[in-house]
Amino acid sequence: MSEGQKFQLGTVGALSLSVVSSVSIVICNKALISTLGFTFATTLTSWHLLVTFCSLHVALWMKLFEHKPFDARAVMGFGILNGISIGLLNLSLGFNSVGFYQMTKLAIIPCTVLLETLFFRKQFSRSIQLSLTILLMGVGIATVTDLQLNVLGSVLSLLAVLTTCVAQIMTNTIQKKFKVSSTQLLYQSCPYQALTLFIVGPFLDGLLTNKNVFAFKYTPLVLFFIVLSCLISVSVNFSTFLVIGKTSPVTYQVLGHLKTCLVLAFGYVLLRDPFSWRNILGILIAVAGMVLYSYCCVLENQQKQNEAPVKLP
Repeated sequence: MSEGQKFQLGTVGALSLSVVSSVSIVICNKALISTLGFTFATTLTSWHLLVTFCSLHVALWMKLFEHKPFDARAVMGFGILNGISIGLLNLSLGFNSVGFYQMTKLAIIPCTVLLETLFFRKQFSRSIQLSLTILLMGVGIATVTDLQLNVLGSVLSLLAVLTTCVAQIMTNTIQKKFKVSSTQLLYQSCPYQALTLFIVGPFLDGLLTNKNVFAFKYTPLVLFFIVLSCLISVSVNFSTFLVIGKTSPVTYQVLGHLKTCLVLAFGYVLLRDPFSWRNILGILIAVAGMVLYSYCCVLENQQKQNEAPVKLP
């Protein structure tokens, strides 16, 4: 098997792992938050990161990957920024309507494209731009409902978009610059992300829910779903770094919208959530945009490979 085929196989595996694990954790967290009343999302995320770090430490002890230290300041800054972006996204959801929060998530793709164009001189073809436009339009039709604006919520959403874009671009840039794998970067940045959310998590959750995470009644069923959520999060966090490292931040965001459509479809088919023809139309348009984006990416990659100089033996 050639290097190109191995890379493509690895990319497909990373994308598949990301989709399956993300949809699974959404379903698990939905049961935890909606059914069992555990609404402390930021604190739960800090536990996810702690379990992820412990799992990677065991994997390192078993020599499943090699520890590769590099620029400590870059790792610390990246980890703290990631933690802040998660906190800001949760605050954005808390201080905005669901519709405006969905608009915030949609804004991440064009913002990422803009930042990569301005600071990294990356070129996006017209076909890529068209496919992204179709995708965003479809997701918008399927998910965006009410748009209630307020000053504080808008500022939080803007900060959430900027920090998320920069963090995801840094994920790709750091892996390539320091030649580290997604596992090595995740292992070294996890403690900083977890510590950031450990500090701000209970405060943010208290602000958003008017409840105390330490006073919550932890029944065996609640503990079971928390443990299950933490175990699934190991796969989610790993696949996130893997996908961004193998593809790009924009492709990861496209994949994120695919997950949104899958969660909507799953909720309708199995959980009988309210659904309308608008949701169905939006999902179909979004899927068409994703297919077009994938086709354009494959076409451009093949074109680059054909244009690359052939090495003589």
